[in-house]
Amino acid sequence: MKIGVYYVVSATAAAEIANDNNFPWLKKLSEMTGFDFEVTDVEHINDYDMVVEFIGGGGTEGIFLRDMDKLPQPYFLLTTGANNSLAASMEILSYLRQNDLPGEIIHGSDEFVAGRIRQLAQVFKAINRLDGFRLGRVGKPSDWLISSDVDAERSKEYNNIDIIDVTMEEFFAEIARKEYKDNEFTQLIKSKGYDPKEIEESLYIYGALRRIVDKYELDGVTVRCFDLLDTVFSTGCSALAILNAEGIYASCEGDVPALISMAILGELTGQPVFMANPSRINTDNNEIIFAHCTLPINMPKDFEIMTHFESQLGVAFRGKLQEGPVTVFKCDGMMDEYFVSSAQLLKNLSEYNLCRTQIQLKMDKPVTYFLTESIGNHHLIIEGDYTGLVEEFFKWI
Repeated sequence: MKIGVYYVVSATAAAEIANDNNFPWLKKLSEMTGFDFEVTDVEHINDYDMVVEFIGGGGTEGIFLRDMDKLPQPYFLLTTGANNSLAASMEILSYLRQNDLPGEIIHGSDEFVAGRIRQLAQVFKAINRLDGFRLGRVGKPSDWLISSDVDAERSKEYNNIDIIDVTMEEFFAEIARKEYKDNEFTQLIKSKGYDPKEIEESLYIYGALRRIVDKYELDGVTVRCFDLLDTVFSTGCSALAILNAEGIYASCEGDVPALISMAILGELTGQPVFMANPSRINTDNNEIIFAHCTLPINMPKDFEIMTHFESQLGVAFRGKLQEGPVTVFKCDGMMDEYFVSSAQLLKNLSEYNLCRTQIQLKMDKPVTYFLTESIGNHHLIIEGDYTGLVEEFFKWI
């Protein structure tokens, strides 16, 4: 990743002294972060994934103000502990705040500065990736998801996320071709010893959805999967499990807000994401059980294949996830509102009256959120604590 550095230094004798300190420091930061830092001018400032304004010394406020409108927002003011760099940055930040412009001073120990830049770079890499994202909606949301539709025009206008509608008729026609390309994930599913006919039917659905993804050049897809049950008498669980493992975000039941949430978590962390229903809440001990019949096939430490819970048809997955820290997340379809909390995955369950993959979590934030303020039904779970990264994302979008 390349970091563009807009270098601001005054034309004084002190500037030469500042340069002797500042450029070696930039090189050190580059080595500590693993990123290339390139000093650039305003004409080439948009060639970079992220830009910092290096306030190299005092007396630079007017120079920054002169070029400010040509620099991308937000403004990240990189400072040193010498040559009045911090003082000048504080004056600049005060001006930004007076004018309701986003900015932050990056200052501290070398370790802190490098860590902060790594975190911000991770956030802005995700923001840049999501800009122009193409998400497919195969059929409308399931009838019970009355709060989980997204207006495609508003999504494009506000977040530059394209939502492409694909008819169920096109999907069914692709399934009827009964074709799919074998890969490591289809082979893994076949190796579990489940009914070969049911496996093949589920993989035809995978092949159909994969072709739709390729045809429309989609970064993610959601499908009205319950319509498969009384038409092709199989499930979309294998298709979604494999697509997610392949890096194509895939959500159930036509739920676009869940798909957008899944994409945010995935792009921020590079990790597979589990979409699930809250199934049971214990407010006394702040615990919750999540369950769903599919998950990314590369996420669990082990899994078994079963029938789909609601229909007793086809193929579904009971995955066993790693106990330990996780993140629970959901945002609405316009990314205006979000919930995120760290939690501990206490254990995997195998109850008969829930969807097949079942996990019991002890939440860090109050579980009463799910009873009083929940953003829809489905939530997204990822292994590891990434709450700070999610909060940074929503701070800067």
